Amino acid sequence: MNLRQHLPLLRWSVLRTGIGIRNFNRTGQVGDGRETAAADYVEANARRGDIDSVLATIDEYAYAKSFLVNIGDEKGRLLDAAVRRADPRLALELGTYCGYGALRIARAAPSARVISVELSSANAEVARRIWAHAGVAERITCVVGTIGDGGRTLDLLRDEYDFASGTVDFLFIDHDKNAYLADLLSIIGRGWLRRGAVVVADNVGFPGSPKYRAYMREQQGKAWQTVEHRTHMEYQKLVPDLVVESQYLG
Repeated sequence: MNLRQHLPLLRWSVLRTGIGIRNFNRTGQVGDGRETAAADYVEANARRGDIDSVLATIDEYAYAKSFLVNIGDEKGRLLDAAVRRADPRLALELGTYCGYGALRIARAAPSARVISVELSSANAEVARRIWAHAGVAERITCVVGTIGDGGRTLDLLRDEYDFASGTVDFLFIDHDKNAYLADLLSIIGRGWLRRGAVVVADNVGFPGSPKYRAYMREQQGKAWQTVEHRTHMEYQKLVPDLVVESQYLG
């Protein structure tokens, strides 16, 4: 295990993330250009058309260059396994960031159509560059918007991307932690989740989404069957985290 994984808080880029958290919550970016630099790094170092190489290069960048707030390699394996269990035709992601999560979904479900909703148009551009380099741009679409905008983005998904009753097989939630539960309930309210659909939520332990966790616990065996995976915050082994995987019982 390398020093960066044992002592992540010694890294300036991690400290800079904390300093820039207000900017991140407002704009979706830390504010030091690391997201665009990640796309530059991928284009310069990853093999074109090779998803494995692109994902490994993003992980390398996050460990060796600048910390990134995507799900990362350790928790990413939990995401991979959940996607394979769901075997989705249509997957929805909330929170694109640099496109890493959607890329893992696309790799684990080669026949799936992946739609990712992202607040930041700058992040959307970074993700599209990375997806194009990985050779999967035709399978992943980034929609700039937010579920909590009064229905505009939900209507767009319905009207332009054919979201309808029972069409969503897999949902990955990794955006504003305070919006996890409200956005999930909005999607349920549209009737889009098919019975048996799988929902994965990152960072439920750290920085935490307590309302979402309480809801899943209260609904255990009723509307949901949930497993909490104990793991670590992305790109380190010091701070614990939870990935919550839930199957929709309808």
